[in-house]
Amino acid sequence: MDKVMNIASYICEEYRKISGEAIDEMKLHKLLYLSQRESLAITGEPLFSEAFEGWKYGPVCVSVRIHFYDGIMNQGDAKDISDSAAYIVKNMILQYGELASWKLSQISHEEISWKNSRRGLDINQHGNVELNLEDIKIDSEKVRPYDSIYDMYLDEFEDYEETK
Repeated sequence: MDKVMNIASYICEEYRKISGEAIDEMKLHKLLYLSQRESLAITGEPLFSEAFEGWKYGPVCVSVRIHFYDGIMNQGDAKDISDSAAYIVKNMILQYGELASWKLSQISHEEISWKNSRRGLDINQHGNVELNLEDIKIDSEKVRPYDSIYDMYLDEFEDYEETK
Protein backbone atom coordinates (compact mmCIF):
# COMPACT_ATOMS: atom_id res chain seq x y z
CA MET A 1 0.00 0.00 0.00
CA ASP A 2 1.29 3.45 -0.87
CA LYS A 3 1.45 6.55 1.33
CA VAL A 4 -1.28 9.10 0.66
CA MET A 5 1.22 12.00 0.75
CA ASN A 6 3.27 10.37 -2.00
CA ILE A 7 0.14 9.76 -4.09
CA ALA A 8 -0.98 13.37 -3.59
CA SER A 9 2.49 14.65 -4.57
CA TYR A 10 2.38 12.47 -7.68
CA ILE A 11 -1.04 13.88 -8.62
CA CYS A 12 0.26 17.45 -8.22
CA GLU A 13 3.35 16.79 -10.36
CA GLU A 14 1.62 14.75 -13.07
CA TYR A 15 -1.27 17.19 -13.33
CA ARG A 16 1.22 20.03 -13.86
CA LYS A 17 3.08 17.99 -16.53
CA ILE A 18 -0.12 17.11 -18.38
CA SER A 19 -2.01 20.41 -18.09
CA GLY A 20 0.79 22.92 -17.67
CA GLU A 21 -1.04 24.33 -14.64
CA ALA A 22 -0.95 23.92 -10.88
CA ILE A 23 -3.78 21.83 -9.50
CA ASP A 24 -6.30 23.42 -7.15
CA GLU A 25 -7.11 21.81 -3.84
CA MET A 26 -10.63 20.67 -4.70
CA LYS A 27 -9.44 18.91 -7.84
CA LEU A 28 -6.60 17.26 -5.91
CA HIS A 29 -9.01 15.75 -3.38
CA LYS A 30 -11.44 14.56 -6.05
CA LEU A 31 -8.65 12.96 -8.15
CA LEU A 32 -7.31 11.35 -4.98
CA TYR A 33 -10.76 9.94 -4.20
CA LEU A 34 -11.29 8.75 -7.78
CA SER A 35 -7.87 7.07 -7.71
CA GLN A 36 -8.79 5.26 -4.49
CA ARG A 37 -12.09 4.14 -6.02
CA GLU A 38 -10.36 3.04 -9.25
CA SER A 39 -7.82 1.00 -7.29
CA LEU A 40 -10.67 -0.81 -5.57
CA ALA A 41 -12.32 -1.42 -8.96
CA ILE A 42 -9.17 -2.81 -10.58
CA THR A 43 -7.31 -4.56 -7.77
CA GLY A 44 -9.90 -4.92 -5.02
CA GLU A 45 -7.43 -3.15 -2.71
CA PRO A 46 -7.12 0.51 -1.64
CA LEU A 47 -4.14 2.60 -2.80
CA PHE A 48 -3.63 4.02 0.70
CA SER A 49 -5.04 3.59 4.19
CA GLU A 50 -5.97 7.19 5.02
CA ALA A 51 -9.67 8.02 5.07
CA PHE A 52 -11.75 10.72 3.41
CA GLU A 53 -14.29 12.87 5.20
CA GLY A 54 -17.61 13.79 3.60
CA TRP A 55 -17.27 17.56 3.30
CA LYS A 56 -19.77 19.90 1.70
CA TYR A 57 -18.09 19.83 -1.73
CA GLY A 58 -17.17 16.15 -1.71
CA PRO A 59 -14.59 13.78 -0.22
CA VAL A 60 -11.55 15.39 1.45
CA CYS A 61 -8.47 13.66 2.85
CA VAL A 62 -7.71 15.85 5.88
CA SER A 63 -4.07 14.75 6.18
CA VAL A 64 -3.48 15.86 2.58
CA ARG A 65 -5.34 19.14 3.10
CA ILE A 66 -2.96 20.09 5.90
CA HIS A 67 0.09 19.70 3.62
CA PHE A 68 -1.21 21.25 0.39
CA TYR A 69 -0.49 24.85 -0.54
CA ASP A 70 -0.78 26.67 -3.85
CA GLY A 71 -0.61 23.61 -6.11
CA ILE A 72 2.19 21.91 -4.21
CA MET A 73 2.37 19.21 -1.54
CA ASN A 74 4.95 20.17 1.08
CA GLN A 75 5.26 16.55 2.18
CA GLY A 76 5.52 13.31 0.26
CA ASP A 77 7.71 12.04 -2.54
CA ALA A 78 6.05 11.63 -5.93
CA LYS A 79 8.82 9.24 -7.01
CA ASP A 80 8.11 6.90 -4.12
CA ILE A 81 4.92 5.26 -5.36
CA SER A 82 4.37 1.84 -6.86
CA ASP A 83 4.08 1.33 -10.60
CA SER A 84 0.48 0.18 -10.21
CA ALA A 85 -0.40 3.31 -8.22
CA ALA A 86 1.26 5.53 -10.85
CA TYR A 87 -0.72 3.74 -13.58
CA ILE A 88 -4.04 4.17 -11.79
CA VAL A 89 -3.45 7.80 -10.82
CA LYS A 90 -2.24 8.84 -14.26
CA ASN A 91 -5.34 7.27 -15.82
CA MET A 92 -7.55 9.23 -13.42
CA ILE A 93 -5.77 12.47 -14.32
CA LEU A 94 -6.13 11.75 -18.03
CA GLN A 95 -9.77 10.72 -17.67
CA TYR A 96 -10.97 13.42 -15.24
CA GLY A 97 -8.26 16.10 -15.06
CA GLU A 98 -9.75 18.30 -17.78
CA LEU A 99 -13.02 18.62 -15.90
CA ALA A 100 -13.59 21.68 -13.74
CA SER A 101 -13.25 21.18 -10.00
CA TRP A 102 -16.95 21.92 -9.55
CA LYS A 103 -17.84 19.20 -12.06
CA LEU A 104 -15.68 16.73 -10.13
CA SER A 105 -17.48 17.83 -6.97
CA GLN A 106 -20.82 17.08 -8.64
CA ILE A 107 -19.54 13.64 -9.68
CA SER A 108 -18.46 12.92 -6.11
CA HIS A 109 -21.93 13.90 -4.86
CA GLU A 110 -23.36 10.94 -6.80
CA GLU A 111 -21.21 8.48 -4.84
CA ILE A 112 -22.91 6.31 -2.22
CA SER A 113 -19.89 6.71 0.06
CA TRP A 114 -20.20 10.51 0.10
CA LYS A 115 -24.01 10.44 0.44
CA ASN A 116 -23.80 8.07 3.42
CA SER A 117 -21.21 10.28 5.12
CA ARG A 118 -23.59 13.25 4.78
CA ARG A 119 -26.67 11.62 6.34
CA GLY A 120 -28.46 14.01 8.67
CA LEU A 121 -26.47 17.05 7.54
CA ASP A 122 -27.86 20.15 5.89
CA ILE A 123 -26.49 20.80 2.39
CA ASN A 124 -24.47 23.78 3.73
CA GLN A 125 -23.01 22.03 6.77
CA HIS A 126 -19.29 21.28 6.61
CA GLY A 127 -19.37 17.65 7.82
CA ASN A 128 -16.57 15.49 9.15
CA VAL A 129 -17.85 11.91 9.00
CA GLU A 130 -15.42 9.49 7.38
CA LEU A 131 -16.41 7.77 4.16
CA ASN A 132 -16.71 4.06 4.78
CA LEU A 133 -14.24 2.01 2.71
CA GLU A 134 -16.96 -0.60 2.12
CA ASP A 135 -19.14 2.13 0.61
CA ILE A 136 -16.27 3.20 -1.67
CA LYS A 137 -16.00 -0.44 -2.73
CA ILE A 138 -19.70 -0.35 -3.64
CA ASP A 139 -19.05 2.82 -5.64
CA SER A 140 -16.16 1.05 -7.37
CA GLU A 141 -18.45 -1.74 -8.57
CA LYS A 142 -20.21 0.65 -10.93
CA VAL A 143 -16.88 1.74 -12.43
CA ARG A 144 -15.74 0.25 -15.68
CA PRO A 145 -11.92 0.52 -15.40
CA TYR A 146 -10.43 2.56 -18.23
CA ASP A 147 -6.93 2.74 -19.73
CA SER A 148 -6.33 6.23 -21.13
CA ILE A 149 -3.06 5.20 -22.73
CA TYR A 150 -4.81 2.66 -24.98
CA ASP A 151 -8.07 4.63 -24.96
CA MET A 152 -10.14 1.59 -24.08
CA TYR A 153 -11.75 -0.10 -21.11
CA LEU A 154 -9.70 -2.80 -19.39
CA ASP A 155 -12.36 -5.45 -19.96
CA GLU A 156 -11.87 -4.96 -23.71
CA PHE A 157 -8.35 -6.43 -23.46
CA GLU A 158 -8.29 -10.14 -24.38
CA ASP A 159 -6.35 -11.16 -21.27
CA TYR A 160 -8.37 -9.08 -18.76
CA GLU A 161 -9.51 -11.00 -15.71
CA GLU A 162 -11.84 -9.41 -13.21
CA THR A 163 -10.48 -9.46 -9.65
CA LYS A 164 -13.86 -9.49 -7.90
